[in-house]
Amino acid sequence: MTWKALSTFQWETMGPEIILIAATILLLILELILPKESKKKVIGWIGFIGLVASFVFLCTLFHHKPTQLLYGSFKLDSFSILFKFILLIAAILVYLVALGDDKIADRTEYYTLFITALLGAMYMASSSDLITLFVGLELLSISSYILVGIQKRREKSTEAALKYVINGGISTAITLFGLSYVYGLTGTTNLTEMNIALSQGMASSNEFLLVIAFVLLFVGLSFKIASVPFHMWAPDVYQGAPTPVTAFLATVSKAGGFIIILRIFLSIFTAAVLNEKGVTIFENMQPVVGILAALSMIIGNTVALKQSSVKRMLAYSGIAHGGYLLVSFVSLSPFMFESMWFYLLSYAFMTIGAMTITYNVEKQYGNDSLASFAGLGKSNPILALFMTIYVLSLAGIPLTAGFIGKLNIFMSAFVTVKGFYWLGAILLITTVVSYFYYFGILQHIFFREGENRKIRIPAPHLLVILVCAVVTILLGVKPSLAYEVFHKMEIIKDFFAA
Repeated sequence: MTWKALSTFQWETMGPEIILIAATILLLILELILPKESKKKVIGWIGFIGLVASFVFLCTLFHHKPTQLLYGSFKLDSFSILFKFILLIAAILVYLVALGDDKIADRTEYYTLFITALLGAMYMASSSDLITLFVGLELLSISSYILVGIQKRREKSTEAALKYVINGGISTAITLFGLSYVYGLTGTTNLTEMNIALSQGMASSNEFLLVIAFVLLFVGLSFKIASVPFHMWAPDVYQGAPTPVTAFLATVSKAGGFIIILRIFLSIFTAAVLNEKGVTIFENMQPVVGILAALSMIIGNTVALKQSSVKRMLAYSGIAHGGYLLVSFVSLSPFMFESMWFYLLSYAFMTIGAMTITYNVEKQYGNDSLASFAGLGKSNPILALFMTIYVLSLAGIPLTAGFIGKLNIFMSAFVTVKGFYWLGAILLITTVVSYFYYFGILQHIFFREGENRKIRIPAPHLLVILVCAVVTILLGVKPSLAYEVFHKMEIIKDFFAA
């Protein structure tokens, strides 16, 4: 590429990513040159400034026209901007949780790995090529493996990291195998070109191979979102990882998983039509995806009933919430993007808030069991009130963001011509089942006697708890605040634009 080409390059479209790359390089340099005693504070807050700067720059791109860069491999469109919005908000909140964690804060490599993992998720949001999608996925995955095991002298952390690496490696291999089939059948790695090639028709002898590719890709990526039956790593990893890392996996990493699923499956498999049946491969495989969504909702919520560890309970709850999102995905309703975006945004706030309180309770009592929350309503009434807000939102009670999110997904199961009424019914029933373990937390907080200890909350954690609670209620009372942001973007038009 010549200097003239570089000078005319639209660098601003990659501004948020460039800021994060610059922050990562700066942190690595400071790690080498700063005195040991000053590393923790300086590196931590410089990384935070980088995240905020990236978010501010992203906000300036909301009215930027859709642009493709690097021979169509990087795409700035409404889809990428809106989902990067979620990624950066969640990342900023989780980063603040880490700054208030004295066991993480002195591990300065955490901040570099955190930003690197976030960078991978953001590149997935803008990737329109299989190669850059896979690079972004691996950047997110490999950084996450190290983050889970960052407390290397803590047995649970190293055990969780080992399980995560093994499961992640298997899922990567399966995903790559599926991608190779798609590339072999279309002769290109560009998603737009694949969509055009497949929409023009394909030989009947290749249909079976494309179905196999669908299955392999969905299985491989199901590990990333922890959907049943590829969920077994999640409870152990959520419980064993440091709480800031758990919050990152539950929000940023999960959102990244759904981003890559939307990019690949909607770009490729909604264009390929089966000659004999006259339906697309995606439509043909909808019952399979629907069954996995149902299993995720059923198993996630029922197994959570027997958990005594709150982090494990939230892990199984996260599996169920992944199932809810799959309901919207499989339905292909006119407001699929809308419902999934709002739900991921709401889920980030309520989950990070709950995780932050769980961390402080665990730090005070030495474990994250339900018994540790006993008596919290008397000893720490303000903290109990905030936890109640998050639990009610996770349960989907009215006047919370979780209720609006679930309602939209529930409606998406009914608005399509085919109608996935059975998925809507399962969503409704399993939501009622979830009340038993969610309200079990509240029962321990308000109706069980416990040790009367005051919990001192670090300032960054107080800010996270307050922001998450306010937004959770605000989005429940006035969801139009989020929807107005969404509806200003032409996401469907931009997503499928060549």
